[in-house]
Amino acid sequence: MQHLRTTVARLRPITATQTVKSQSQARPMAVGGALRTFEPMRSYTTSVSAEPFMNGTSSNYVEEMYYAWLENPRSVHKSWDIIFRNANAGVSPGAAYQSPPPLGGAALGLANAQAMVGAQPNMEKLVEDHLAVQSLVRAYQVRGHHIAKLDPLDIGVIDFDESPVIHLWGKERLYDLTAGGFYGLDESDLDKVFRLPTTTFIGGSESVLPLKEIISRLEMAYCQSIGVEFMFINDLEQCQWIRQKFERPGVMQFTLEEKRTLLTRMVRSTKFEEFLQRKWSSEKRFGLEGCESLIPALKTIIDKSSMNGVESIIMGMPHRGRLNVLANVIHKELDQIFCQFDSKLEAADEGSGDVKYHLGMWHRRINRVTDRNITLSLMANPSHLEAVDPVVQGKTKAEQFYCGDTEGKRVMSILLHGDAAFAGQGVVYETFHLSDLPSYTTHGTVHVVVNNQVGFTTDPRVARSSSYPTDVAKVVNAPIFHVNADDPEAVMYVCNVAAEWRATFHKDVVVDLVCYRRNGHNEMDEPLFTQPLMYKQIKKQKGVLQKYSEKLLAEGAVSRQDYEEEIAKYDKICEEAHARSKDEKILHIKHWLDSPWPGFFNVDGQPKSMTSLSTGLPEEELVHIGYIASSVPVEDFTLHRGLSRILKGRTAMVGQRRVCDWALGEYMAFGSLLKEGTHIRLSGQDVERGTFSHRHHVLHDQKIDRRICIPMNHISPNQAPYTVCNSSLSEYGVLGFELGFAMASPNALVLWEAQFGDFNNTAQCIIDQFICPGQAKWVRQNGIVLLLPHGMEGMGPEHSSARPERFLQMCNEDPDTYPVSEFAVRQLYDCNWIIVNCSTPANYFHILRRQILQAFRKPLIVITPKSLLRHPEAKSSFDDMLPGTHFQRLIPDSGPVCENPEAVKRIVFCTGKVYYELTRERNNRGNDDIVAIARIEQLSPFPFDQVKVETDRYPNADLVWCQEEHKNQGYYDYVKPRLRTTVDRTRPVWYAGRGPAAAPATGNKAAHLVELQRFLDTAFNLDAFTEQS
Repeated sequence: MQHLRTTVARLRPITATQTVKSQSQARPMAVGGALRTFEPMRSYTTSVSAEPFMNGTSSNYVEEMYYAWLENPRSVHKSWDIIFRNANAGVSPGAAYQSPPPLGGAALGLANAQAMVGAQPNMEKLVEDHLAVQSLVRAYQVRGHHIAKLDPLDIGVIDFDESPVIHLWGKERLYDLTAGGFYGLDESDLDKVFRLPTTTFIGGSESVLPLKEIISRLEMAYCQSIGVEFMFINDLEQCQWIRQKFERPGVMQFTLEEKRTLLTRMVRSTKFEEFLQRKWSSEKRFGLEGCESLIPALKTIIDKSSMNGVESIIMGMPHRGRLNVLANVIHKELDQIFCQFDSKLEAADEGSGDVKYHLGMWHRRINRVTDRNITLSLMANPSHLEAVDPVVQGKTKAEQFYCGDTEGKRVMSILLHGDAAFAGQGVVYETFHLSDLPSYTTHGTVHVVVNNQVGFTTDPRVARSSSYPTDVAKVVNAPIFHVNADDPEAVMYVCNVAAEWRATFHKDVVVDLVCYRRNGHNEMDEPLFTQPLMYKQIKKQKGVLQKYSEKLLAEGAVSRQDYEEEIAKYDKICEEAHARSKDEKILHIKHWLDSPWPGFFNVDGQPKSMTSLSTGLPEEELVHIGYIASSVPVEDFTLHRGLSRILKGRTAMVGQRRVCDWALGEYMAFGSLLKEGTHIRLSGQDVERGTFSHRHHVLHDQKIDRRICIPMNHISPNQAPYTVCNSSLSEYGVLGFELGFAMASPNALVLWEAQFGDFNNTAQCIIDQFICPGQAKWVRQNGIVLLLPHGMEGMGPEHSSARPERFLQMCNEDPDTYPVSEFAVRQLYDCNWIIVNCSTPANYFHILRRQILQAFRKPLIVITPKSLLRHPEAKSSFDDMLPGTHFQRLIPDSGPVCENPEAVKRIVFCTGKVYYELTRERNNRGNDDIVAIARIEQLSPFPFDQVKVETDRYPNADLVWCQEEHKNQGYYDYVKPRLRTTVDRTRPVWYAGRGPAAAPATGNKAAHLVELQRFLDTAFNLDAFTEQS
């Protein structure tokens, strides 16, 4: 009888009280080979007459059937499924029974059985309630973060359109959920048991829970110190992975050792800032106060990643907290940090230097948690927030490439962001969109946002249109983990999950540390001017170290003595380092190098050679590369007809005429360097074909989709790989990426080609802040090459000018001083970058080879042509590319003017394409014996020595600079003072070119031709400047 009554009780809706009891007294029970944790509930209130279909001998069987049904309703016969469903809906056991389907009509019987289920009085509500529970679970998963306790200040700066429940806590919200009929549930349903959907893991090993417990567990998973945004991800496996990480009961449990390690890291993070404030209270340092948990956050990510096999991590971050990260994450020597605060420190050993909170660092050390070697590199960066993002990604990609890490298992990146910059800077979006592109992916980045809830003085409510600063990450389906930074254990857990996510799926992930900024924008700033209420709250706020230490002391996880000893220990370390820092007399920027090149320089950091090497090649090598460029080294490959004609033309140039055009000259430079073991990477918009359809480095099969051939990778069996990749339609992000790629190794030629030269202006930040001054600020050489198509072709103001005047203006050369050093190499070593405008394919060939063969690295800006790509006269003989030849900084006139230099009345200096228009005009006028034309191919550093040779050769000639650009643009303002310095100001320098203008070019073709003829007339009219002289 007892068994019978027990069974009857199990058929009723289980109450919350019973469930709690079952959890505390549950014991495993084997049914059908599987373990269960259900304990029979005892009830003696049911009448025996209510169960006429059962007797004492069947009760054990029914009990086992019920257990099986609880685990899986499909594991029992349909008739039993109907009984148990009806009983759980509140139907008495006798009424719940229905006769089984007839044997003769199984299909009809099943339909009748299903109809019987629907006919039960409470069945419709049962279905609705279960659907409501599913909706409730989903509501928490989708919007639980709206009501999570994320803000340590509890000032609520985020406004949401809707929330899953009203903003009440504990029992108030629990009952308000149901009292108002939320999702069709009411208060009477709180104790009712529901089967959990497969899209949640809150049950742990249990598949059914009462509604009250479901809500409670959802609250614990999604509405505490962690808010999870992930339901926008369109991959079920990834969503399920995240649900498991946050929903399983007891996931956030830490060992005693983990808690003590966390406390130690919090002590170091906090006391470092306090030490700096104590010693240098009036110095800007952009401290981490208010987000001290960032340090254990980063160390947790590094620990977990190291555990997963990562050997190298490249990091980028803004200035806030940078010194703390250098000290406590990268492990920069404290005395080298402290000496940066010494105002009496002598000037740097090299370069102009940078402020301490912009500097980077490279360090290889043992990770104490995993006992494995790990290399950490924090990239130097300017104040332009987020500008370093693509640079970090590029360097990460390069390191992965060089070590053969095709899946990102050994090298990874961590990017730190501020909340205002993450939402406001477009380069963040550009960088995200590189994350899954084949030639740009780094196989997942961990993004950590230091969410101060204010940007300098700007409130988030007027700083962004999105609810969170992290919403941009949703464009690449990156999960976003918001966490209250005043809960270090929650921070630690989230960072562990983020590192695991990256290791599992190799995709980006965002950790949003919701914190505050205890001081103003810097330590000297007064934040109460603009955020009075926020900073009144901050002044009352306990520090996170105090909060966490009190928690552990209360738990007994650490003693007061141990805690105070840890603080004293770190204070002693800081004091000793401070004493050592006073011995430093010179600021060594090399100690802050973020990208060392072992073995490339001498021990003292100087180049191994300062000689000028020939960049020519044997003719047989030129011919071999030329024929590769003219062929398809893959069988059964269907080529486009037009492309077949281009390749035949190349064959004729190589085999019959011994000449090369622009595309073939580039091919020979690339091919030869690849054969010599130099990796080449060419990136940019449409570079595979070339904007002007001249390159064709990637051939496409016309019959098979996505079948391609890259002949450049068939030069030699042991050659270096050639990477050519069309980029996304981005300049800022992609140029930054290529700059980072070039940082990783000096033994690679990395080129970025703008679709048109004027597109470089959308990447101006990378040019101005990294490429131009990078070596001076950070003692970091870089050999990146920029290819900028340029030329006035009568096609309008857009795409005409690469703005060479901007690059020339930023050269570090003194125009008024004639150099006394060796010109060919020393000038190159001393300059900040090299700017050339080649007029022949041979010179383009040589400059590319010189970029790698010289013993140091400088950025190279190449003003490349458009019409010259197919100009019949813009071809070079193989004789100009043979051994013994080299790049010509200036190409002198070799025509009739050389026969009688004294008779020459004018020498016209020019650069680039305009040379061909000048020579055509001179031939038409027939004065090629009295007007000389010299081409300045290398504009920076300026070839003073070779210009002097030309001016001395023609002592009776007046000097004219001719350009096709407008007078206030182009090269005139750069060249004129240097020409005058060369001739010691004994002769004037006249100008022939277009007049000043706001736009780079006219939009009218006829006007363009008129302007062209006008300045050509000026250049060859020997009386044009008589009145001015």
